[in-house]
Amino acid sequence: MTDSHHSSHTLSLPQRAMNIRRHALLMGQIQGQGYIGQALGAADLLAVSYFHAMNYRADEPEWEERDRFYLSIGHYAIALYAALLEAGVIPEEERETYGTDESRLPMSGMAAYTPGMEITGGSLGQGLGIAVGACLGLKQKGSQARIYNLLSDGELNEGSTWEAAMSASHWQLDNLIAIIDVNNQQADGHSSEILAFEPIVDRWQAFGWYTQRVDGNDIAALQNAFDAARSWPEPQPRVIICDTRMGKGVPFLESREKTHFIRVDADEWDKALTALEQGV
Repeated sequence: MTDSHHSSHTLSLPQRAMNIRRHALLMGQIQGQGYIGQALGAADLLAVSYFHAMNYRADEPEWEERDRFYLSIGHYAIALYAALLEAGVIPEEERETYGTDESRLPMSGMAAYTPGMEITGGSLGQGLGIAVGACLGLKQKGSQARIYNLLSDGELNEGSTWEAAMSASHWQLDNLIAIIDVNNQQADGHSSEILAFEPIVDRWQAFGWYTQRVDGNDIAALQNAFDAARSWPEPQPRVIICDTRMGKGVPFLESREKTHFIRVDADEWDKALTALEQGV
């Protein structure tokens, strides 16, 4: 991260991840609902993306040479808002407007509303294809910017994802880093049971990608993976497959019977915040 924002070096990555989780819980509490399990699970990879890997300017979201973060999974918007709040791209006072009328933080991510929300990702399976086109455009411009595209294991059900994966390899898009959140949850049940995606590493390698698989809640492992993806010398796209735990950081949510949309009762939001801050 060479051109970033306020106090970027004053907090550790684990602290950033905890703050991202806290922002997400506070937004969820406002509406009494949200895709909190995913936000808590993805907080570590978001912290490493925004506070270790990416090059951007918090006060200039449209800076031409910025690295772009494409959220293919639009219902993870609460997770990305939390990262953008922590990064200073979105003012913290806007957190209280989450999901309300006229807010710049709608419950599903929309690029037209939110600074730092690069694409509208409601229909799953579209983000990687958009990223491929954008990476081609950046290369045409001679830009050194990268695109980081977060997609879910459920999006591996979509044929458009694999078309994009094949295209990225064909065009040797070494400015594309895909991040797959593997939490094994989607709307209808366990992702691996809805449509099996293993052997996931072999499949991405077969499509011509430089492929790594890491514990997506291990910050040191994530740092190493992002560094390796950025420095890989071959002209090919890169993918980091991140195994994450739904509800990470709040033990009673981690251990809950998992669903795509975790139910959090009204009295549990404060308990969740306390558990997060106490680390128990």
